Amino acid sequence: MTKPPNPVQHPAVVSLRERRAASMQLRVADWITKFAGSMRFVYIHAAGFAIWMLFFETSPWPTLTLVVSLEAIFLSTFVMIGQNRQAEFQQLKADHDFNQQELELKTNTELTRAIHQMTTELHRRLIDDPASGH
Repeated sequence: MTKPPNPVQHPAVVSLRERRAASMQLRVADWITKFAGSMRFVYIHAAGFAIWMLFFETSPWPTLTLVVSLEAIFLSTFVMIGQNRQAEFQQLKADHDFNQQELELKTNTELTRAIHQMTTELHRRLIDDPASGH
C-alpha cells in the first residue's frame, strides 16, 4: 500500500513546527506532554504504583501522597505548556488568516473597481455615444 502524499499544511502550522523543532527545550516539553497525555502513561503509573504499594512499602500512603502531589504539580505545568502552545498556534493562524482575508478583500475591491470602470466606459461608448463607431 502506498503512503498518501503529505497534505498541504497551514503556513502557521509549518512555521510553529519549525520554531519548536529548533529548540531542544520545546522538543522535550512536547515529548513529555505527548507522553503524559497517553494511555501508556496511565498504564505505567497504575502498574508502578500498585507494585510499589503492594511489594515495596509497608506504609505507602505518606510517600505516595508526596509523590503524587509532586507529579501533579509537574503535570499541570506540562498541561499549561500545551495550552500555551495551542494559544500561540491559534494566534499565528488567526494572524495569517487575517492577512490572507485582507489581501483577498483588497484584490476583490480592485476587481470591482476595474469592472465598474469598464462598465462605465462601455456604457459611455454604447449608450451615450453610439455614433462614434467604436
